[in-house]
Amino acid sequence: MRIRRVLPLAGIAVACLLSVVLGAHGAYAQDRIAAVQIEGNQRIEPDTVRSYLRIGVGDPFDSALINNSLKALFATGLFADVSIRRAAANLVVNVIENPIVNQLAFEGNRRIENETLEAEVQLRPRVVYTRTRVRNDVQRLLQVYRRGGRFAATIEPKIIQLPQNRVDVVFEVTEGPVTKVEKINIIGNKWFNDGRLRTVLATKEDRWYRLFSGNDTYDPDRLSFDRELLRRFYLSKGYADFRVVSGVAELAPERSGFFITFTVDEGELYQFGAIDVRSELRDLPREQLFQFVKTNTDETYNADQVEDTIQELTFEVGKLGYAFIDIKPKINRDRDKRLIDVTYVIDEGPRVYVERIEIAGNVRTLDRVIRREFELNEGDAYNTAKLRKSRRNIRGLGFFDKVEIKQEPGSTPDRTDILVDIEERSTGELTIGFGFSTSDAVLGDVSIRERNFLGRGQDFRLGLSVSTVRQQVDLSFSEPYFLGRNLAAGFDIFKVQNDRQNESSFDEDNIGFSLRAGFQIAENLRQKLRYTLRQESIENVGSDASRFIRDQVGTRTVSSVGYTLTYDLRDDRLRPTKGYVLELGQDLAGLLGSVRFLRTSIDYNYYYPVADQWVASLGVRQGYIVGIGQDVDIGDRFFVGGSSFRGFQAAGIGPRDLTTDDALGGNLYYVGTAELTFPLGLPNELGILGRVFSEVGSLAQIDVAGPGLVDKGSVRLSSGLGVSWRSPFGPIRIDLAIPIVKENFDQEEFFRFSFGSRF
Repeated sequence: MRIRRVLPLAGIAVACLLSVVLGAHGAYAQDRIAAVQIEGNQRIEPDTVRSYLRIGVGDPFDSALINNSLKALFATGLFADVSIRRAAANLVVNVIENPIVNQLAFEGNRRIENETLEAEVQLRPRVVYTRTRVRNDVQRLLQVYRRGGRFAATIEPKIIQLPQNRVDVVFEVTEGPVTKVEKINIIGNKWFNDGRLRTVLATKEDRWYRLFSGNDTYDPDRLSFDRELLRRFYLSKGYADFRVVSGVAELAPERSGFFITFTVDEGELYQFGAIDVRSELRDLPREQLFQFVKTNTDETYNADQVEDTIQELTFEVGKLGYAFIDIKPKINRDRDKRLIDVTYVIDEGPRVYVERIEIAGNVRTLDRVIRREFELNEGDAYNTAKLRKSRRNIRGLGFFDKVEIKQEPGSTPDRTDILVDIEERSTGELTIGFGFSTSDAVLGDVSIRERNFLGRGQDFRLGLSVSTVRQQVDLSFSEPYFLGRNLAAGFDIFKVQNDRQNESSFDEDNIGFSLRAGFQIAENLRQKLRYTLRQESIENVGSDASRFIRDQVGTRTVSSVGYTLTYDLRDDRLRPTKGYVLELGQDLAGLLGSVRFLRTSIDYNYYYPVADQWVASLGVRQGYIVGIGQDVDIGDRFFVGGSSFRGFQAAGIGPRDLTTDDALGGNLYYVGTAELTFPLGLPNELGILGRVFSEVGSLAQIDVAGPGLVDKGSVRLSSGLGVSWRSPFGPIRIDLAIPIVKENFDQEEFFRFSFGSRF
């Protein structure tokens, strides 16, 4: 009886347990995702949408995972809207796809080409359209216009809906006028007025004469550069405590222009105190290095001179065999006495060698044209001064708009790579020039030139020059590194016709060629060698011309060799302000031709900065020619006057036939010039300078003699003033000069004007 009662009770317990387990499993299965349905998609495959989800089939309906899935789908940029909901045991994802860009267009842009704007935007045909991308593209396009100075520009994107969920995007551009810099104010300056400091700045105020300059537009990068320019200027003038407190640019309410204000603190003027050189290197002759120090006690402090001294010492110590050096100036500033003591400490630097030199950005120019300008080679000891000089050499080629040199670590700690990034500029020129001068009257020239011929750094030129008194055709070619050496070589082929009827009653015709070569002897000393073969003709001599000229009629051959030595210590070859240059040249004729002579010329010019932008110069030019076994022909003599001796006409002084008033030239001349160039109080960027000058000289010693011929070696003297203008249309030069000491047969010239332009 007991057994029968127990069995039913056990069965009931088991049944209850199974029902609980099965019920729990059913409830568990109902909370899991059975399927993921994708709705609203047109182009995108459902599986692609599912791949971005953070939740899938079999996962529980977790709100955190669903939220992360929403974020992941929006982050793709493929959808304008996304929603996720639960439908029974299914997860339903509803998407609205972003359209595809069918076409991109710009309207209203006249100043900037479509290609330039297209390069700035992210949207492209067949790219997914999003509002975020459009907003970002609008900001990029506005930056392009602001870099060009058009801060009033506006850009409105227009969206054109098309079938199949496509859109056309049109950027409607209103460019607006160029936003100029209306005024630059400087606050806090005492020692230099606003006008002087504005000449230092790269940013300029809007003026009518800046038609061809973009520096009068506002540029934030240029404003930062201006702060540095002000700092450099004051440090070079002795104000070691100078700082720019602030530099603020404010846009006018009507967006017509900017007002820029610099607030500066000049500080006090300092002098150089004690100057010393201290060497931490053994056996380095310290006393020998003082000659390269450019800073002197009791002179006004100049940060540029300190930097120049560091570079000079680095270069000179490197030449003594110390490749690994580090020169740092130790500055001791005495604010009470306003003195700055400078000690140049020469210590051993890290031993680093150049592993590789890599060049990028050169499309036309061959690598070897750039590499040969380097003072360093792969495997050499790294030298900062030589690297800076290498950069100057490359920039000096004139082939590149940008030259950037960077260092990167090499394969080992003692190795460094030098990376050169360049941006090429156009080196081909088609030049058409015209001008006027009191000597040549109307003149014009046409030339074709390629300064980087075939990317080899060669210079090729074909030119034609015509004026009322001179016609010239010439072809020239130059190879700067002949036979792979630092030897500049080239040739010239020419035909020149000179009309000397006004001053000497004859025409001169020269046709021939010359070969030339030049090389560096020392850092500032260069020599040029040349050979010239030409045929010279004296023709169109009238019966009323001087008999000394009629005797010269005919054709002769001149074969000459010559050289020129140039020692140049000027700070700038185009507009020098200090230093000097000395040239000595000689030509010997008679090796193959019918003419024999020895001609010597000396040219010396010295420049000294009297004050800020005031430059005094002294110059001496002298020439002497002597015939070898024969008289010197009129075509080889010197003629002085005009631009070579202001106050007198071209060929206005020297030996002359008084019966016909014909100038005969001379064998010996000298002209000395003293000149002071100064600003006229006008904006510096105009390039207008005034000058006062005085010239003294003479021309004499002719080989022939006879009735009516006067040959006096007396001194002439003239003085005057002038103005030169580097105008946008070409250089203009005006000189007014009066002869003070002269002969009664000299030809005077009070006014001299020259103007020329090239485009």
